[in-house]
Amino acid sequence: MPPFKDDQIIIIAPGSETTVAQLGLPESFTPARLRVRSRMFAAEKDGEWEPFKVRRRQPKPAAAADATTSTTTVPPPDATAANGDDDLEYEEDRITEDGAVWPIQDGRIVNWSCFFALITHVYNALNPPFHTPILLIAQPVWTPKEHEKLTQFFFEKFKTPAFSLMDAALATAWAYGIHTSTVIDVGKGKVDVTAISEFIPHTQGRVMSLSGYGGEALTQQLLARLKSKGLNREMCEQLKRSPICEILPPDTPLPGTQEAEQEVVTNPAAAASTGAPGSGPAAAATIGNAPRGPGADTEVGDDTNPEEAEGVLDVASIVAGGKMEEYLAKKDKEKQEKVVAKKKGASEAAAANAAKPVRLPNSKREKAAFLYEDHALLDNLKNMNLGSEKLAEAHAALDEGPQRKGEEAGEGEPATGVETNGTGEATLSNTRNGSIRREIEVGTERFLPSESPMFETIADAVHRTISSVDEVNKRSELWDAIVVCGNGSKVRGFKEALLATIQAKYLISPSSATIFTSEIPSNISTPTGTGANTPQPSSTPHGMPAAPSHVNPLLYAATTAQTQHLMPSSQHGGSPIPNPLQGLSSHNQHSSHGQTPTSIKLVKPPEYFPEWKEVGFDESAFLGAQVAAKVIFVVDQGQNKGYMTRPDYNEQGPQAIHDYAL
Repeated sequence: MPPFKDDQIIIIAPGSETTVAQLGLPESFTPARLRVRSRMFAAEKDGEWEPFKVRRRQPKPAAAADATTSTTTVPPPDATAANGDDDLEYEEDRITEDGAVWPIQDGRIVNWSCFFALITHVYNALNPPFHTPILLIAQPVWTPKEHEKLTQFFFEKFKTPAFSLMDAALATAWAYGIHTSTVIDVGKGKVDVTAISEFIPHTQGRVMSLSGYGGEALTQQLLARLKSKGLNREMCEQLKRSPICEILPPDTPLPGTQEAEQEVVTNPAAAASTGAPGSGPAAAATIGNAPRGPGADTEVGDDTNPEEAEGVLDVASIVAGGKMEEYLAKKDKEKQEKVVAKKKGASEAAAANAAKPVRLPNSKREKAAFLYEDHALLDNLKNMNLGSEKLAEAHAALDEGPQRKGEEAGEGEPATGVETNGTGEATLSNTRNGSIRREIEVGTERFLPSESPMFETIADAVHRTISSVDEVNKRSELWDAIVVCGNGSKVRGFKEALLATIQAKYLISPSSATIFTSEIPSNISTPTGTGANTPQPSSTPHGMPAAPSHVNPLLYAATTAQTQHLMPSSQHGGSPIPNPLQGLSSHNQHSSHGQTPTSIKLVKPPEYFPEWKEVGFDESAFLGAQVAAKVIFVVDQGQNKGYMTRPDYNEQGPQAIHDYAL
């Protein structure tokens, strides 16, 4: 078989919320170029699926040609026969998710027909050439039988010349370039914990699909706090992904409380420039991520007007109540005033900014606002049959996000999310970028507690996984190389809070005497009535040197316990020494402290992937799959059975994938 080229390789990573894929390996590895929602919609014919919801198009004025959706003028035969109308029109609704079927839940494939349709949709979207190998990132919870089923599907459906399965946790280890690590993958509704030793995942004791402790659990926590204020799940989901949602370190007072007010600013210059109350590393840790200074996405700017932060439901009622014209006129007037204000002299703007109070970082502000993409409101506007021109005007007036430079300069260009076609007519884009952005203000409810049962449960799973590794000498390496990945861990402060919880539960200081209490040999007697607090050994075995006078006898006994236990008898013909470990297998005779780590650390992300440094390494499994695909398909070319070829499949069948999968 001729060798494969970089531009011929397909990588697919199915997920519960999002499926990512890419055709070809760039010279410098980049995040996935194709991202699709991991859901499908039932088609008119039973057993078939559509990537978007297809519905009957609402009648609109003849002059209103709405380009926001893909229109099919020829209806399905079944629908035409049933309605007897040859003029029916159908459209693809790319926004709504009503009636969607999600084939992957908590990492498990729960609907195989829908899952195969999703993979087919991804494959067709990539539009690969014929001679294209495929690497599929497998979830840890997938069984060997499911691996065989997937192998058969890819070879039979796509006629691929080569196919390989790679474990998601192992792919993360490849991305970080570490042979021994503990991978904590936080997904939408589950958590996987895997111990990897010398690039081999340990299946014994592996925690797979720990349900109820993923990113969805954080969304539900926000919803429980903010539901009384009118926010729904979608709003809380977008709030969780925004920079103002944060998991504060333990014992951090919430803004506005009495404990927070007691903090005194010891360095006014640092507070004015960075927002830190003082100087030094501790004060620097409190600085927010938003840069200070003029410009977009900075902390210096116009303060949020509470009167403008109207709820999304109020705007929807205004539109539905027939007061849209009045509301749009008001919004246009406000935008014109902002344009005039921005045209003022630089000196006036600088003076106004200087007069404003110092803006605090996110952890010090009682209230903060985020931009909510209101897809439901846009859907309601589309159903009102306004026509493309009025729909574009309504979108431009209701959208509160940053505008294009041309509109800011008063040149009359359409707002973000509105495009122009060849005739100059304004039309809405048909993707999520065309949604209406609303500014919503929230209080301290946006801060999630670090003392959460979620972190406690994940910490217990990590301890259980590492303790199940038979290679006891590898456990310390596993504690020192913890990787937290997955889109469910994107919340600000998540990794730090999880690490702090693990350290608080299982970290033992090397200087603590408690580390030796479990290793006290049986020949240590109770303290004698001499007034000394240190236990004294009842006897010294023959052939064993006594502890020096300046050495703590307890420390000496603990560190020499293994040698004492391994001596079956005295060297000079004395009476045998009792050995409690005699008769056990040799690999169980150790004195290392595998259950009590003295160091727990997170692995630093690699520094040599600039494109990934910009977006973060939460999807590091896809990066590792790119590295592995380069090695097994291009460099190794199958010499070490990194992938299964079509002749191998024809001769051995799908069950042979276990000899080739990574």
